[in-house]
Amino acid sequence: MALRYALGNVVPRAVSGSFGQTVLIRGMATEKQLAMKLASTQNIRKITSSMKMVSAAKLKGDENRLKVARPFNAWTTAIGGEAKLIEDATFDELPQKSLIVAFSSDKGLCGGVNSFISRSVRKIVQKVDDQSKECDVAVVGDKGRAQLSRAIPEKITRSCTEVVSPGTFALSSAVAAELLDAGAKDYDAVVIVYNTYVNAGVYKQMYKVVLPFKGEGETEPLMEYEFEGGKAEMLDDLYEYLLTSEVYYSYLDGACSEQASRMAAMENATKNAGEMIDALRLKYNRARQTRITTELIEIISGAAALEG
Repeated sequence: MALRYALGNVVPRAVSGSFGQTVLIRGMATEKQLAMKLASTQNIRKITSSMKMVSAAKLKGDENRLKVARPFNAWTTAIGGEAKLIEDATFDELPQKSLIVAFSSDKGLCGGVNSFISRSVRKIVQKVDDQSKECDVAVVGDKGRAQLSRAIPEKITRSCTEVVSPGTFALSSAVAAELLDAGAKDYDAVVIVYNTYVNAGVYKQMYKVVLPFKGEGETEPLMEYEFEGGKAEMLDDLYEYLLTSEVYYSYLDGACSEQASRMAAMENATKNAGEMIDALRLKYNRARQTRITTELIEIISGAAALEG
């Protein structure tokens, strides 16, 4: 049986052909199908609109927490330096062996937040390999873990998912302890990769190099200070606190970027759903008018046949 086509938008429909074969026939979308699609699209618009409002409320809270965390984390800049943009970085300053810690989210529907982090990590790994250096990757967030496990599975040594939101210092301390258990002290540096929040429509990818307190003689860290008790133990505690502070700030900064991106994504989805609803409503009205016109023609033709 040959395929039969109709003008306009078509929907495939399977029927039985000769010798028990299934033949695909394409016909006009029915009025009921259009009504069902229109109703489902309207429900989707309600969901995306609600998610936008929820993200806007969460963003306000994350902004307040980030505002408080900035002065709290300011002391780390004097020790570890400023965070740097990944976009044009060469990563020449990275030591021979580094642990890259990528901060992503556990949930999707937030634009390119996680994709940008995964792309940045792949870029760092490529640059480090080109410079004949070594690196491993630890991932915070399920989305980043899923993306990087497909691209560089051999580099991932540890992952942390289902992180409770909003982030707290206690949670960051647990993540830092997890990194230390993964052997962070054995690396020459820990490179934290995260999204930094600029405003509700802009976020950028940054990286921060956290160096351990190692060295002898003139390179001995904090040599001008006197410590009560063992200096090595104090430096280990200070390094853990430094790493925890950096993790805490990176987590809050990334959370703001995630909510801002999700709010923008849901706004675009709501707008697109509205456009689809308008188009579907137009098609539904046309199909309804076609059905009514066909019924009128059949009634008139039947009446004319009876009169004749």
